[in-house]
Amino acid sequence: MEGAQVVVVGAGIVGAAVARTLAATGFRVTVLDRGASAGGTSSGGEGNLLVSDKAPGPELDLAVLSGRRWRELAAELPAELGPDFPDVEFEAKGGLVVATTGAGADALRAFAGRQRGAGVDARELTAAEAAALEPDLTPRVTAAVLYPEDAQIQPAVATEALLASARRHGARVRQGVTVLGGVVSRGRIVGVRTSAGHLGAEHVVVAAGPWSAGVADRFGVRLPVLPRRGTVLVTTRMPHRIRHKVYDADYVGAVESAAAALQTSSVVESTAAGTVLIGSSRERRGFDERIEAAVVGELAAKAMVLFPFLADVPVMRAYGGFRPYVPDHLPVIGPDPRLPGLWHATGHEGAGIGLATGTAELIGALMAGTEPAIPAAPFAVTRASLEEVTTG
Repeated sequence: MEGAQVVVVGAGIVGAAVARTLAATGFRVTVLDRGASAGGTSSGGEGNLLVSDKAPGPELDLAVLSGRRWRELAAELPAELGPDFPDVEFEAKGGLVVATTGAGADALRAFAGRQRGAGVDARELTAAEAAALEPDLTPRVTAAVLYPEDAQIQPAVATEALLASARRHGARVRQGVTVLGGVVSRGRIVGVRTSAGHLGAEHVVVAAGPWSAGVADRFGVRLPVLPRRGTVLVTTRMPHRIRHKVYDADYVGAVESAAAALQTSSVVESTAAGTVLIGSSRERRGFDERIEAAVVGELAAKAMVLFPFLADVPVMRAYGGFRPYVPDHLPVIGPDPRLPGLWHATGHEGAGIGLATGTAELIGALMAGTEPAIPAAPFAVTRASLEEVTTG
């Protein structure tokens, strides 16, 4: 299988990670994107590399694997690309999850306990210990858990770094090329039709984030990926007063919810540039790009609950993005038996940046016919929890 021609559809962070992994192991890789690299979901997130928001199970296993690989890449990429390439701003800052109500405290402690049972470093803190870590944190803390494994990265730069590394291993990256469909012979993929002509390929990996369902449809398969809108606020620059990624305990519930209506919870962190990022919102409303005042207002109000000093800090801008939502809240990773040669690496919702490296490792192992580091079956497009929406 080594040396086979692979087309990766999507030049976001998942597609970039997949391209790098495959190219480094001997596959001939071409990345296609109808727009610019890192021009979609990867440029609209906060750069979260989290284990703190994931319950024990396959996604947590993938997050742990990805976290290890990101830490390795934080050293490998600068050495490989040289000092002139922009810093990916990897920061192992840790996450601090806090509750401000009695019910929230009970839920947070129970959740952290389950994670510790799965091997996650989740350290319960007293209110005084939390205040020592974050002096500007609200005094209304009823429970706090520190997650030292949480980290952050600059997602757009990280995407470009992975693509640059993939190129060094022989991959090609073509922007402004739309995939129109597959070329099929004897029941399997032998190429793709694009706006720039036909391209031969033995494998096609759909890594188009929230647009993956549309791409899959062009190959004649149904993929239950929907766009879920998120909005982030950015403050003006100031001296660093927030040392960790800090979020309220409601965030985990918002991540796991299947509701289409607007949900907001508070996620607050500083960046290397000196701004503060404030999230997060989730709602399903198609590809409606409007940023609404009501969403901005909710995000700001909840952030001030955690850090009251933010009331005096100007918001410089707001930006949004679409996350690839799957009904059972697990990404779709691996081959599609409905069309041999077609693969998926999508559906990570808001966790794609953090899960990109582990996703790439799974795709690389499966395509090479080797044993993956973690079981791949829970992410299969044929899993029982997706069967009705993929075949119905």
